[in-house]
Amino acid sequence: MPSTLPEGEVAPRDGSLPEPAVREASGRPLGFYLHVPFCAARCGYCDFNTYTAKELGGGGSQASYAETAVQEVRLARRVLGDLDRPVDTVFFGGGTPTLLPAKDLARMLSAVRDEFGLAADAEVTTEANPESVDPAYLAAIREAGFTRVSFGMQSAAPHVLQILDRQHTPGRALQAVKEATAAGFEHVNLDLIYGTPGESLDDWRTSLESALSADPDHVSAYALIVEDGTQLARRVRRGELPMPDDDDLADKYVLADDLLTSAGLGWYEVSNWARTPGARCRHNELYWRGDTWWGIGPGAHSHVGGVRWWNVKHPSAYADRMGAGDSPAYAREVLDAETRRVERVLLEIRLRAGLPLGVLDDGGRAAAASAIENGLLVDENGQLVLTRRGRLLADAVVRDLLP
Repeated sequence: MPSTLPEGEVAPRDGSLPEPAVREASGRPLGFYLHVPFCAARCGYCDFNTYTAKELGGGGSQASYAETAVQEVRLARRVLGDLDRPVDTVFFGGGTPTLLPAKDLARMLSAVRDEFGLAADAEVTTEANPESVDPAYLAAIREAGFTRVSFGMQSAAPHVLQILDRQHTPGRALQAVKEATAAGFEHVNLDLIYGTPGESLDDWRTSLESALSADPDHVSAYALIVEDGTQLARRVRRGELPMPDDDDLADKYVLADDLLTSAGLGWYEVSNWARTPGARCRHNELYWRGDTWWGIGPGAHSHVGGVRWWNVKHPSAYADRMGAGDSPAYAREVLDAETRRVERVLLEIRLRAGLPLGVLDDGGRAAAASAIENGLLVDENGQLVLTRRGRLLADAVVRDLLP
């Protein structure tokens, strides 16, 4: 599979970082993302860096992956030698992390704990496909220190799951939530997708009501995006399926916000709702605030003190780099002050906490005043917060704020 990674500048073979970057990072929350690039089957809409056994063709061993990832955790400790703070959040994503044995996830988490330490209230999340876990597996990872699990439910409509190439039945995600709760998980998320070709508004309502019946304390609802290079994009290009309709997507977002809010889940990011502040995904908040994270695994991205880098994409290339004692970084970029300001606008405007007005330049402040007048933003004590209409037009609002 050819790399689609950006080029950037050459990353040092030893992974070293400028001293000011590490110094800045010492004052910000620290997270680890551990990418597990394996899937039992490829979903037609997915463009993540994931591989089925057939696609790997023998390159990159699933059996030895945990040990390879542990090597990068140890590399992170060497590179961040002057960083003296425990890890606030750990997130296992993919792919399907729970395709690995529970002991492998526990081993990778133990490496982070051993090398850096975990904060007393650390959030430790794994993504999971509903069919990839059972009660014993969930109990094992809970015992290992995981505090949160995120299930990819996507839909409760069988024909929608079929279009998305999902393998589980509509009811399996709800049962998985019950199993996770029984295993001792206090925080459980359900991921939903809306706008799939053939999904009616009633289908979407059924999915939302079904998800809420399981009583998760967090729900994510994302509009379907037809990504170039995916099977879904090819089907749309051939005329087999229609492109998602913007008006339909807006109607479904409003319905989601109505039902989730009525059920006691409040929005804290444009596509995320939580029952309490403690139920929010703190790891994702770390991304949206531009804090510090190290991405472990092939294709994973990292950010430390204004330096961003990304690893080689293929699992076999990643294993080769780690086996040779080299950094797996493919390339990196050092962000200047203006780029970091622009990224703050792009990300923080999506948060319920809002964007500080002072981040904007003169043109942006004028645009913000216009957006307030047009009912797209409100000013809450110097924080610019999107209204619901503004959330529907968030991309346009951002374009105006960055003239």
